Amino acid sequence: MIELKHVTKVFNRGRPNEYIAVDDVSLHLQGCCATVFKGPSGSGKTTLLSMIGCMTKPTSGRVTVGEREVTSLPERFLTSIRRSAFGFVFQQFNLVRGISALENVMLPAYPSGERHAALRDRALELLAAFDVAHRSDAHVEWLSGGEAQRVAIARALINNPVIIIADEPTAHLDTKLSKDFLSWMERLRSEGRTVLMASHDPLIYESEFVDRIVEMRDGRIVAGG
Repeated sequence: MIELKHVTKVFNRGRPNEYIAVDDVSLHLQGCCATVFKGPSGSGKTTLLSMIGCMTKPTSGRVTVGEREVTSLPERFLTSIRRSAFGFVFQQFNLVRGISALENVMLPAYPSGERHAALRDRALELLAAFDVAHRSDAHVEWLSGGEAQRVAIARALINNPVIIIADEPTAHLDTKLSKDFLSWMERLRSEGRTVLMASHDPLIYESEFVDRIVEMRDGRIVAGG
């Protein structure tokens, strides 16, 4: 479903501080599976996920999502693919302060032009699915850590993506919330979604529902490729 061929990402190219974040990675990822990218900070796993998710372009190489080669597409097409194919769960959640949980969930779908009432109903259904519908009107800065995480997952699903990308999702969570997160990801995989996670947390990569572990170091795949 996702294929990378000789993908390299270089930052500050040609400058004294040039840095190779991802170095000649080739990889094929099956759909409807849970894959964890494991490695220390600076290993390249987050950069690799950002290229898979069409958030940044590789310096060289090709990325194919489904049947579509996305490397050479202009930004307006990449934006459309990001919105329709991917749901992102960020390490810091990246919820917008000053607005409600419900409004945060609805935000990624606003550019679609969908009727507000229908969008609101779908967002409320997602909040209910993660047991936070009772907090829909609360500003996100009033939410607990677990509530904020569930709102972030609901937001990632608002456009019904087939691929979920989570970057260090348990970095700021205690053990209980980390296990809750894994249960939600397992549920999404069982629904037929592809789950890609970057983590060096043993709770993540030792989880029974994970189908594959890809280990990275110094921008290269060293195991599981």
